[in-house]
Amino acid sequence: MKIALTGFGKMGKAIAEMAIAKGHEIVLKINSTNTDQLTIQNLQQADVCIEFSNPSIAVKNILTCFDAGVPVVCGTTGWLDQWEKVANTCNQKNAGFLYASNFSIGVNLFFELNDFLAGIMQERKEYDVSIEEVHHVHKKDSPSGTAISLANQIIHANVGKEKWLNTESADGSVLPIISKREDEIAGIHLVKYFSGDDEITIKHNAFNRKGFAAGAILAAEFMQQKKGIFSMNDVLNQMT
Repeated sequence: MKIALTGFGKMGKAIAEMAIAKGHEIVLKINSTNTDQLTIQNLQQADVCIEFSNPSIAVKNILTCFDAGVPVVCGTTGWLDQWEKVANTCNQKNAGFLYASNFSIGVNLFFELNDFLAGIMQERKEYDVSIEEVHHVHKKDSPSGTAISLANQIIHANVGKEKWLNTESADGSVLPIISKREDEIAGIHLVKYFSGDDEITIKHNAFNRKGFAAGAILAAEFMQQKKGIFSMNDVLNQMT
C-alpha cells in the first residue's frame, strides 16, 4: 500500500516507521515546511492518505484529498465544527473518509466499556460523573477528541447530562471535562462516577504512540478503494 502522510510530527513519524516495517511505502510526507507539495498530482501517487496535522489545516488537507480521489484516514481532532462541510463534500465527490478521535484498539474497547457503564448508571441518580484527560504539552486542542467522544456517549445514555464543558461546573446538567497538559504523556482518560459514599473509575492509559499508529495503519488498509464515510467501528467489526 502506498501512503501519503499529511502531518509528519511525532505521530506521523511513528506511523511511517510502523508502516514501512509492515511493507508499506510512504510516497508523500507533508509538514509545515513543504505544504506546497500537497497537490492533486502528488496525492494521486497514494492509495490512501493518513491525516495527522493540526486543527487549523486539517479540513483543507482532507478536501484536497477528496479532489484527488484519495481515501482519507483522519486522526486530527479539534475541527469537528466543520464536520457537516467535510461529510457533504465527501458524499458529493463520492470520496472515502474515515475519522476516529482515537485509533488505539485499547481506546476503542474503552469506548465500549464507557457506553456499557453509562447504560448501567442511567438509574443510579445518586452518582454524578466527570471526565479527566491528560496529554503531553504539545497537544493543540482541548479537550481531546477522545474525551469528547466519551462525553457524547454518556450524554446519549441519558444519565442527566445535557452538554459537556471543558471546565469544572456546579450545574448538574453539565458534564465537566478536565484537561491537563503534562510532560510527554501519550494520553490518559478517566471517567469517574462518584457519590457521597464512593467512586467508580474506569481508566485508559496509553504508554506510547504505537497503539495509535497501529490502529491508523489498520484503518488505512481497510480504506483502500473505499467510498463513503466510515468509523473505527467498521474496521473493528471487519476483524471479528
